Amino acid sequence: MGRVPFRARWGLGGGHVQTIASFLLPRKIDLPAAEERLVEVVPGIKVRCWCYWQGKGTGKDRAGPLTLIVVHGLEGSSDSQYMRGVARNGLAAGMNVVLMNQRNCGGMDHFAPTLYNSSLSGDVAAVAQSLIENDGISQFALIGFSMGGNLVLKLAGEWGRAGNGNRKVPAQFRAVAAVCPAMDLAASADALHEPANRIYEYYFLMQLFRRFRRKARLFPGEFDISRLRGISSLRLFDDRITAHYCGFAGADDYYARAAASNVVDQIAVPALIIHAANDPFIRLQPETLRRIAENPNITYVETTDGGHCAFLGQSSLGQASLGQASLGEPGAEGNGNATGRLSYDGRWAEREVVEFMAGLGR
Repeated sequence: MGRVPFRARWGLGGGHVQTIASFLLPRKIDLPAAEERLVEVVPGIKVRCWCYWQGKGTGKDRAGPLTLIVVHGLEGSSDSQYMRGVARNGLAAGMNVVLMNQRNCGGMDHFAPTLYNSSLSGDVAAVAQSLIENDGISQFALIGFSMGGNLVLKLAGEWGRAGNGNRKVPAQFRAVAAVCPAMDLAASADALHEPANRIYEYYFLMQLFRRFRRKARLFPGEFDISRLRGISSLRLFDDRITAHYCGFAGADDYYARAAASNVVDQIAVPALIIHAANDPFIRLQPETLRRIAENPNITYVETTDGGHCAFLGQSSLGQASLGQASLGEPGAEGNGNATGRLSYDGRWAEREVVEFMAGLGR
């Protein structure tokens, strides 16, 4: 793994610089038209997915290629730049890509009086099952970023121990990859409250407050906005809002039960975990790292730089050539077409997760 080791783009070294630059720097990612899919994950609750299939017009190839199911992080959506970057890379590598919005996300606040949280790995399983039943996909892999990384690793671990009476594992499941996964929820939530990270916590709280107030307007009587009073940290939000409305005794109970670190040692398919040592707020505990190291199915890559879900590297053509070899044959300019040449824009992790999947059959 890491055929081209990560090196930060000149002038953009450091965890905070990487993280903030990846959020602010403009990108142009051209993708073909997607097929909208509303998937009922539990009775009465649907999530919105956008499906990118190989082929054109009525000749879409759903069954043959590997299908990537990609899940975003906290307060992200299918429009998040890393989601679209993976979609572009996956299509160029000849794969199908399904960008999954978590509950409420992607314009679905109005659909049901529910909140999303880090325990809902079953929603990802429901999306996979829907694609198997309705589109006949023959093989799929899961990719997640941050909170989404926790969800896909959690599901993979739950499927890995399915022989003990847990969820039935789909025969089509091939692999899982996670970038900066929030696997140790309590430690990461507490890290967000450190003085150096308050800018990120303020941002998340602003977004979460806005969403909660919107839900309260959409569903009168379902949500009590007075519970927001005095909340000044993500842990407090999870204690008073997430836990209260999602069936947990409190933040500690929520973090303990929703963490993928509980089951990462059970993952039974090829897995890739990418983590930056200078991620400002994702913390992996020693016990979690031990479980990862003892699972031979997991490739764990820790870079010295990269920040949180950023990994902004050099975008020169010289560095891109290796990525182009596996992400598309030389030809027309790449725009999401599987046969087009794809220029490498320096988003290292987005490329690595797709190349990991491409290497499964090698």
